[in-house]
Amino acid sequence: MSANWTVHAVKYADRNTRIRGDSFIFDDDHASPHPMDYFVWLLRNGSRTILVDTGYDAAEGARRDRPILRDPVVALEPLGVRAEEIDTVIITHLHYDHAGGLDRYPSARFHLQAAEMAYATGPCMCHDTLRMPFTAEHVCEMVRHVYSGRVIFHDGDAEVAPGVTVHAIGGHSRGLQAVRVETANGPFCLASDATHFYENFLTGKPFPIVADLEPMLTGFDRITALAGTADRVIPGHDPLVTTLYPVDPNVPFAWRIDAGPQGPLPTFSRPET
Repeated sequence: MSANWTVHAVKYADRNTRIRGDSFIFDDDHASPHPMDYFVWLLRNGSRTILVDTGYDAAEGARRDRPILRDPVVALEPLGVRAEEIDTVIITHLHYDHAGGLDRYPSARFHLQAAEMAYATGPCMCHDTLRMPFTAEHVCEMVRHVYSGRVIFHDGDAEVAPGVTVHAIGGHSRGLQAVRVETANGPFCLASDATHFYENFLTGKPFPIVADLEPMLTGFDRITALAGTADRVIPGHDPLVTTLYPVDPNVPFAWRIDAGPQGPLPTFSRPET
């Protein structure tokens, strides 16, 4: 089996009513618009398919007033992938927008950090602020998968397949993990919410939803080291991904990450210290 993978970022939702204050703790401009995109990531190497995160469905979008553009399961089909055929799913963390619809992958085994399950089911969830990004039914569905023997827990860094590894980061959620993927154009780090936007990690500006600030800040350097260069770090929610990477010619809502960025990263101002 080849260790070189193709990587698609598949967009299923966006939020265009956000402001910069929703994205950065330390910033001089908190009022300007700052939209967010939502992705799942599809990895393939010819003989194997891995899904990174599962997104959320229309019902969850309605409950949170965050409608989706397309169902993540349906969005995979134009890429030739059926949810029931996927045997490996990496869940970067259990927030609602990364771990919905876990029951829709009946053949899958799920890779999760043990720290994330402990966090999502432990005493921290007694606090409204920490509980807010989670949906109880998503967490309960993962517990059901644990009891059916379909969850592979990791305690730190681990290999999921040749060329695909997970790496404990923490910060945004206590058991958040990033994914390193080997491609023909070098390694890429699917950072998920270790950095929501390029600006978070390039300027050291933390995202406001945070379980532990220090791991979030050290994680900015870690994801860059995993990728080798900053331009091979893929943030979890940045619309810039859709302009820096080429769109799949057959699927207008999917972008080929393994093709490499088609231009330089933008520059951002750093916060005053």
